[in-house]
Amino acid sequence: MLSFIARRLVGGIVLLVVASSLTFLLMNANSSGIAIRILGDQATTEQIAAKSAELGLDQPLVVRFGEWLLAAIRGDFGISWFTSESVWHTVTSRLPVTLSLVVGTVIVTAIVSTILGVIAATRRGAVDRLVQVLSVLGAAAPNFWVGLMLVIVFALTLHWFPATGFVSPLDSFSGWTASITLPIIALALGAIAAVTQQIRSAFIEVEGRDYVRTLRSRGLGERKVLFVHVLRGAATPALTVLALQFVALLGGAVVVERVFALPGLGETIASATTNGDIPLVMGVVVVSVALVVLVNLLIDIITGWINPKARLS
Repeated sequence: MLSFIARRLVGGIVLLVVASSLTFLLMNANSSGIAIRILGDQATTEQIAAKSAELGLDQPLVVRFGEWLLAAIRGDFGISWFTSESVWHTVTSRLPVTLSLVVGTVIVTAIVSTILGVIAATRRGAVDRLVQVLSVLGAAAPNFWVGLMLVIVFALTLHWFPATGFVSPLDSFSGWTASITLPIIALALGAIAAVTQQIRSAFIEVEGRDYVRTLRSRGLGERKVLFVHVLRGAATPALTVLALQFVALLGGAVVVERVFALPGLGETIASATTNGDIPLVMGVVVVSVALVVLVNLLIDIITGWINPKARLS
């Protein structure tokens, strides 16, 4: 297991370097206009040239990336070009907002999808078709549209939840719950649809295996067969899809955070990309890729614990 974890970590480091390289290359494709955006349209040619030199934009791309990479290895992600704040401070201050949204969505997705998937698999017929229709509708509904409808109904009309803003759980747990509920629902709808279908299909496939029929023939209770043995066997592919959904949710958080005015990484990278704030974009990309690597490693470990056949020695 330790060798497996070591290999995955090495692969994660390679992924970090590749993702950082591609992001740096793409962000520098139009670096000539960054100094103008910082200084404004009224800046003179001399001012623009001086600002470009100050930011290092006059140096070769390879040199700039090498300097950034060496600094990043030391934990120094630089200063934002537009806010003059530390990139690391900006990212770490906004990361809890995005983690609250994404982790909360993953938990809700896992619980609701398991319930719906098992119901659809065990109650074939009208109930199964209803769950599948709801899953298709949930997958087709855009996150931003769902978010806007939730705001109109539950925030502006019923006044059950705040329309925008984020409250830290350290300040008020009830306020945090209220501020994150609607964004989680908006983000979870599509994920629930995908994971529900996976759990349903895996549950039906595992239920038809020989060892399940053997357990039933030995007189084992139906509930124990379904909710212990079959569900455990169906959990492996469901966890894989859930890990993929985590990556998709990080991307979907960009839209949802803008709809609900949440000060998270999604809003940060959207504005930073528009402005051409390369240090801030790079910091968000590194943190996001690191999260994806850690989540996938965690899913592999959990899968090995749940399914003995997938367990590594």
